[in-house]
Amino acid sequence: MLDLSHGLVLGYHGCDQSTAERLLSGADFKSSENDYDWLGHGIYFWQHNPKRGLSFAHELAHHPTRKSTIKSPAVVGAVIHLGHCLDLMTEQGLSMLADSYAMLEAMFQANPMAKMPVNSPDLLRRNLDCAVVNALHIQRKETGQPPFDTVRGVFEEGAPLYPDSAFRQKTHIQIAVRERACILGVFRVPKAHLD
Repeated sequence: MLDLSHGLVLGYHGCDQSTAERLLSGADFKSSENDYDWLGHGIYFWQHNPKRGLSFAHELAHHPTRKSTIKSPAVVGAVIHLGHCLDLMTEQGLSMLADSYAMLEAMFQANPMAKMPVNSPDLLRRNLDCAVVNALHIQRKETGQPPFDTVRGVFEEGAPLYPDSAFRQKTHIQIAVRERACILGVFRVPKAHLD
């Protein structure tokens, strides 16, 4: 497989201030393993977008129905080596994901008692997408293919930027790090980068 995703990127992780301080002191990031994670299981970062990382932490802290551990929103930066990346901004990555969906669909069709996961209508809970990405990782492991270190995708989210716009207010690139060694360092985000 041709890997065009080599290189370093800056990622930003929204969290509580106490978590940020622990991470800056050398603690490990906690992997997210929700059934609705957009890019499957992993440690989530906003690529090159510290303000979005912080605003996400604010959204979680002030969500009207979702219980959150975030009391004092913060963001930490990380230098990430993408390594062997499932890059969903490439034709090859998208093709692999489509094949994974077809495999998962066939598996569910073979077992009529099982129900295929679905994404929520607002696409904030992506149970189907999570299952498809995770199935791809499992299939690669079972066939002896090298695992992906990271998964990266672009997401159009939010209201239109202006009338008749195809641009969305919260469009972003997100990274899920599966191999912790790809996180090369953590840093405090300068206040000027958040203003």
